[in-house]
Amino acid sequence: MKKITISTKGRTVINNITDAVRNAVANMKIEDGIVTVYCPHTTAGVLINESDDPAVQRDILRRLNDLVPLDLEYDHEEGNSDAHIKSSLIGSSVQVFVEGGELKLGQWQTIYFCEFDGPREREVWVKES
Repeated sequence: MKKITISTKGRTVINNITDAVRNAVANMKIEDGIVTVYCPHTTAGVLINESDDPAVQRDILRRLNDLVPLDLEYDHEEGNSDAHIKSSLIGSSVQVFVEGGELKLGQWQTIYFCEFDGPREREVWVKES
């Protein structure tokens, strides 16, 4: 397993981690198989989505904030219930095929780390499945 460290710069951000995952796959010398990209945090997640138009990431964050605003009444006392809910909606892992040592992503696909309670230093774990 390889750990990727991510420093997020805002409360809610989406960071492209595709190159870091590629490097992890290369360092693990995986030629063919499946890797799982896993987020071990309860207020963050990972997803695969479009990379060509940065408006997609802004739209995702905007609509998540519309669906689950920070300023609603929540029972959880830490003040980050919205982040827990958003991470539940996004999910904590994705799987990607590897062939010939390369990630098999679609033409427009990118792997993203989604921060909902930053800024923080976080980890993502990559492991051959």
